Amino acid sequence: MCKKIVAIAMGGYSSEFDISLKSGEVVYDAIDKTRYEVYKVHVLENNWYYVFPDATKAAVNKENFGCSYKGTIIIPDVVFNTIHGTPGEDGILSSYLELINIPQTSAGFYQAALSFNKRDCLSVLKKFGTHCANSMYVNKGDDIDIKEIIKTVGLPCFVKPNRAGSSFGISRVQTAEMLPNALLEAYKEDTEIIIESELVGTEVSVGAYKDKGEIQVLNPTEIVSENDFFDYEAKYLGKSQEITPARISDKDKKAVQQVTKKIYKLLNMKGVTRSDFIIQNGVPYFIEINATPGLSKESIIPKQLDDAQISLTAFFTTLLIEALED
Repeated sequence: MCKKIVAIAMGGYSSEFDISLKSGEVVYDAIDKTRYEVYKVHVLENNWYYVFPDATKAAVNKENFGCSYKGTIIIPDVVFNTIHGTPGEDGILSSYLELINIPQTSAGFYQAALSFNKRDCLSVLKKFGTHCANSMYVNKGDDIDIKEIIKTVGLPCFVKPNRAGSSFGISRVQTAEMLPNALLEAYKEDTEIIIESELVGTEVSVGAYKDKGEIQVLNPTEIVSENDFFDYEAKYLGKSQEITPARISDKDKKAVQQVTKKIYKLLNMKGVTRSDFIIQNGVPYFIEINATPGLSKESIIPKQLDDAQISLTAFFTTLLIEALED
């Protein structure tokens, strides 16, 4: 059997660059090499290149996302997208690959762009009855009325970059005096800001993916942060407990899994996603969906797969088959 060529896209242009590289390495190590010919591709803002085991680098030919290596032309049959943030999670890479007719493992360009834009995603899902925190939006350069913000969302509240991941630029604001600095911190990541009421309840994260065209939902993971919220330190530096399966009732588990499946279907997602919720008084409130969630050893999806007794090798094979047959 002729092996399909897989290019693992990793890196990106955002603050999540290092996390993406870790995810890409996990995917590279776990993909079934008896079935696939696998290559690492670093996608950097000023340079795209293949990285080979002998440390040789070869520039990507952007006409076909391939390269030339030791006299051999390598052109991928499929791209495994592990880029968090731009250009892998916001639809740019998906758009480009669609133009050159190469399938890839994550959401299509429109779905990726929509899910990456928290404001737009919340606006769409609210129309379908999804419960979300009370929120308001501001842009860099706007006149800020602190009293109006507090009147609308209350305190404590969260200030978030609209288009960023891994909790970069997020602040929990407890007093009016904290708000200006929180906005400045968020503006380091994006020119668009979302300000949300704090929800009080159990935070959970739920993975979903397609297998043979059917949406599968994994067991929720409960997030217990040592910090004010599930920030970068909590996610990646051990400042949290991530408990899988979550310590929630069967009723709450069923509710949050149903909402996860509904959102995956409504947004017409593809590949693996991770949706985050706060369960408040038995109701799952949607926070955000990640179209290319972390796959590093510290990440939630691998832990949920372990709970489901699904190996990473088997899981990545499923994602590749879905992408190639889509």
